[in-house]
Amino acid sequence: MTTKLMGQGVQRVEDQRFLRGQGRYVDDVAVEQDLLHAAVLRSPHAHARILDIDVTDVLDVEGVHLVYTYDDLTGPMAEPLPLLIPHPALTEGRTQYALAKDEVNYVGEAIAFVVAEDRYVAEDAVSKIRVQYEFLPAVVGVDAAREAKNLVHADVPGNVAAKLEQNVGDAVAAIAAAPHRLELDLTIERGACTPMEGRGTVARWDPDLNRLQLWTSTQSSTGVRAAVAVKLGLDLGQVDVITPDVGGGFGVKINHPWPEELLVPMAARALGRTVKFTEDRREHFISSAHERGQVQHIEVGFDDDGRLLGLNVEFWHDHGAYIPYGLIVPIITSTQLLGPYKPQNYRVYFESLYTNTVMVTPYRGAGRPQGCYAMERTMDAIAKYLGKDRAEVRATNFIQPDEFPYDQGLIFQDGRELEYDSGDYPASLVKIKELVGWDEFPAFKAEMAAEGRRVGIGLACYVEGTGVGPYEGAHVHIETTGKVKVATGLTTQGQGHATVFAQLVADELGVKFEDVEVVTGDTRRMPYAVGTFASRAAVMSGSAIHLAAKRAKEKALKIAGEALEADPADLQIVDGVVSVKGSPGSSIDLGTVSVLSNPLRYAFDEASKAATQFSVGDPGKPPVPEDEEPGLEGRDFYSPERATFASGMHAVIVETDPDTAEITILKYAVVHDCGNLINPMIVEGQIHGGVAQGVGGALYERMAYDESGQLLNASFMDYLMPYVTEVPDGIDIDHLETPSPLNPLGIKGAGEAGVIPSAAVFAAAIEDAEDIVITAMPISPSELYALRQSQGLENS
Repeated sequence: MTTKLMGQGVQRVEDQRFLRGQGRYVDDVAVEQDLLHAAVLRSPHAHARILDIDVTDVLDVEGVHLVYTYDDLTGPMAEPLPLLIPHPALTEGRTQYALAKDEVNYVGEAIAFVVAEDRYVAEDAVSKIRVQYEFLPAVVGVDAAREAKNLVHADVPGNVAAKLEQNVGDAVAAIAAAPHRLELDLTIERGACTPMEGRGTVARWDPDLNRLQLWTSTQSSTGVRAAVAVKLGLDLGQVDVITPDVGGGFGVKINHPWPEELLVPMAARALGRTVKFTEDRREHFISSAHERGQVQHIEVGFDDDGRLLGLNVEFWHDHGAYIPYGLIVPIITSTQLLGPYKPQNYRVYFESLYTNTVMVTPYRGAGRPQGCYAMERTMDAIAKYLGKDRAEVRATNFIQPDEFPYDQGLIFQDGRELEYDSGDYPASLVKIKELVGWDEFPAFKAEMAAEGRRVGIGLACYVEGTGVGPYEGAHVHIETTGKVKVATGLTTQGQGHATVFAQLVADELGVKFEDVEVVTGDTRRMPYAVGTFASRAAVMSGSAIHLAAKRAKEKALKIAGEALEADPADLQIVDGVVSVKGSPGSSIDLGTVSVLSNPLRYAFDEASKAATQFSVGDPGKPPVPEDEEPGLEGRDFYSPERATFASGMHAVIVETDPDTAEITILKYAVVHDCGNLINPMIVEGQIHGGVAQGVGGALYERMAYDESGQLLNASFMDYLMPYVTEVPDGIDIDHLETPSPLNPLGIKGAGEAGVIPSAAVFAAAIEDAEDIVITAMPISPSELYALRQSQGLENS
């Protein structure tokens, strides 16, 4: 029998191509020799009224083909970009226009669009556009937004887009009656996704077919397709969106459509030429999206054991100048904050606020790092107050394995009940303590102190909602060669989809792994899909692919049964050959079965033993049976009743330099539960990547705005990304597998796990090393140095 591939660390099939420089990204698309290039004029001001735009100096520039401002937009293109995820609490939703109308609200907002013979001419032309502004006061940061002395949008009172409150029990009363009470005030700053490949779009209009082809670096090809069709007044069937290789997404590319994804095809259709836009790094910093920024206030009541009796959380979320992705980030913070705990009484209230800064959309973790930070800092504060072990306090509050499914009594991001499907948090705690050496650490700390060295240990736990709906689909086609082509509509940005999906298909169909080819993000192959985000690809598309392969297998066995005059239940498929169980001599290749599945066979080879034109078959039956289609293929969709909930725990040991306050990672450990593992190697790769981003977000990365709304560090010279020297040299990883009962594979998502606990776990470790309360993240050596001084502590 063929060895099952699920659960095996199969090498990624994508890597050889990428390592040899053979990746094909949007900027590599060269569909025409006479390609035109686009550039965008962006606002240099955070808040200003546009009085006049003069493009006369541009019109006669040699090589310029087209200039658009808002006045050139008509119909749906002249309307605001879509608010993708409405919510009843989002009473003041505002989105930008493809090109600014009347007013700009952040540095980087698109004002004019130029198409020229090459990018150099386009950039020069952009610099010749003259704009007259009336400057307006900028609102920067949560505190300024809450003061509401100035407004981002004149028609939005108090800069508040939304207010949302959820309650379980009576948290206020429970806290008041609790034996012990604490209050915490916490902040977490903005960061950015910074994928290696920025945004890019290429469009070609075919006047003969009246059809648009669009290549774009996106996490939702089908979403872009729908938006482009509506905005340009095209039928959905007139638009093909192809997502080639994507050099990282991390959330910023799930927002759609970006202005350029509409302006590029609009220009291509108008000019009858292929048009390309590729953003530069500064553009990505100032005009794409950020995430994370929140101010939090927490009140908690607990008993002598540290058991939560009541938890009251209020926070203020900075979503920037516009809110195209709705309230997803703060809703996730407010619900995922609870992690593996059961607080008994819980109240959460948040306000989502406008500021004159780049808009916020989900970034890997998507609100969970902020929630984990709030909850885990609270757990540490309780343990310190009671003089108890931090792990013990957490264990006291865990949901127990026999309590699943566990309903937290809240409404999650998908509008469904926040009900955890499975998990074993006590088992994870045992594993993480062993992995990091938790019980041995006090002796190690004393030993280091004797040498004049400061070390600290931190622990953070989380639960991650994954696999949100509404659906994903898949198409599995067995070719007449016996090869298997798999198509799913979601896109891929380096997660190893071509490998894990091929593993699932090879297992279900009984074919060789190398005979399976996977295509993602091409609306020509799979026109209906949702997208790649929220750790949903394996759960959603994996389940759909499994179901589609099962359909293809059922059809294959039925046809093979007729050919072999055997009961399909007695057949098996091994290495692409269908045979009777116990009689391997009675067999037929899957490729031949595929030939037989089509009455119009065109089988030009001897191996098929089939007619070369068409087969009449049984005169008493139609050539294609009722409720079937020609061809050996299966199509299916998977739509879950609710999300799956992965979980995990991170622990870190850090050393803080007594003189420079430099923070060094000595050990990093992860225990992760994503249900049944498809490919442990790829899961661990996802964890490694997430931890690297988490280190950056906790210790280095922040978007630094001045009071006028200018981004001061819009380059990698100033925005500090961690190098390999700053990321843990080795990450100790252990897995727990508690299968989900909600999907046929028993799996949960894994893509964001590595980054979720980072701010919390580093804050805890640094606090332990320094004996200084850490309430703001990220924290740099200079900030730690200043914190020491503010508390009268020596820096040496």
